[in-house]
Amino acid sequence: MRQVLIDYIEEQLLSGRSGIKVAAEDDLMGSGLIDSMGMMRFVRFIEDHFEITIPPEDLVIENFMTVEDIDNYLKGRKSA
Repeated sequence: MRQVLIDYIEEQLLSGRSGIKVAAEDDLMGSGLIDSMGMMRFVRFIEDHFEITIPPEDLVIENFMTVEDIDNYLKGRKSA
């Protein structure tokens, strides 16, 4: 799951910035890798790809700071 997320970030959100590699523990917004519009696109991709709806109350930085956090959030959703 993490690799799917990383691939999307690198191929779709960072397509104009070649050579940038994303690690699962990178702070996506704090480091400037993804801006707020990019994060909206990313959330939409997650919903579409994993066939889930992310409720507004779950759209908090703790769930979306890193790919690792997103992966943990999605795993928690599947087990609930």
